[in-house]
Amino acid sequence: MRLDNFDLNLLVAFDVLMEERSVTAAARRLNVTQSAMSAALSRLRHSFQDELLVLHGKRMIPTQHALTLAPEVSGAITRLRGLIASGTAFDPATSRRTFRIDASDYVTTVLLAPLIVLLQKEAPGIGLELSLPGDESRERLDNGEIDLILTPREFMDDVHPRELLFVERHVVAGWAGNPRLRDLDYSVFLESGHVAVRISQQDTYIEAVLSKIAPGRRIEIVAQSFIQVPWLIHGTERLAVMHERLALAFRDLHSLRICDPPFELPLMREMMQYHSTRENDSGLAWLRRRLKEFAKGR
Repeated sequence: MRLDNFDLNLLVAFDVLMEERSVTAAARRLNVTQSAMSAALSRLRHSFQDELLVLHGKRMIPTQHALTLAPEVSGAITRLRGLIASGTAFDPATSRRTFRIDASDYVTTVLLAPLIVLLQKEAPGIGLELSLPGDESRERLDNGEIDLILTPREFMDDVHPRELLFVERHVVAGWAGNPRLRDLDYSVFLESGHVAVRISQQDTYIEAVLSKIAPGRRIEIVAQSFIQVPWLIHGTERLAVMHERLALAFRDLHSLRICDPPFELPLMREMMQYHSTRENDSGLAWLRRRLKEFAKGR
């Protein structure tokens, strides 16, 4: 097979076909007709001299050769996308680019939402596609499906570049009328009911820390989101250990009282990570710079 006779768009079709294992689903995802996707699969089979995907019932099963090709093709697509992006001049005032970011509701609330307001004039055409970080975030970054992951250092790997976004401390928050906050010591902290946050059954940064520092604390409610916490402590005697920035953002709205914890907690390092092929991406470099500049003033 000669590369100069090969349509590189077929690699994108192959990558999506391997993920979807369905001609119909792949066609829908790439916004092409089913017959066009079937034709692409036929051309791929001819080019690679292999069936690649074999119909079994209602699902297509990849051949061993296809399984071998899949990670190589995915990596090549990611590198090509990075190359194209890095070679494109970026002007925030005129760009219509959409950045895809995995960020928690906490980071969205205290950083991204207020930053978007400021960027309306500087970059009116810029869009953000936000998703919650999870177990699949690293794979999505590897595959070039997202531009940035914003998450604590402990949840990142060492494969791709990462930068410090800001340092966060945690505080104890409760309803302003909660009598337990008047003289909060370690014993009162342990005896109180607590609201904890676990996302997809996984401990958050602070839950992992508290499980070691205060293993006896009584958890009465487990929430799936940091944003839910102020609603769940208002009007009660429950406590919650929260990011200081988030507690301050909701203090007036939910009549919160904020206290220092009765023990020392390590600082959380909120990081941003991007694919190694995007280091010369001028648009992403602009966004990273604006995120750091804005976080510095918060």
